[in-house]
Amino acid sequence: MDENTIICRCSDITLKEVRELIRNGYETVEEIKRISRAGMGPCQGRTCSNLILREIAAFKGVDISELGVATSRPMVIGIKLDQIVQGGCIDA
Repeated sequence: MDENTIICRCSDITLKEVRELIRNGYETVEEIKRISRAGMGPCQGRTCSNLILREIAAFKGVDISELGVATSRPMVIGIKLDQIVQGGCIDA
């Protein structure tokens, strides 16, 4: 895979950036997520978390199953902007 390949489409994080973070000592998905915002976009890391895990596993020389998964905090509910403007009242 080319180093300019976008790993996190939500935050435009490239493979090169992920590899640099790993080389700089960020060796968990949570650490990379916090330093780069990868996995914090609308998809909540559905694609990029596994790609980052794969890169960490390759760097450490371990099987991907030996690494912990990232915490996912999906949005609770969608809200329309006009609802926010009108005071944030959500229809139940």
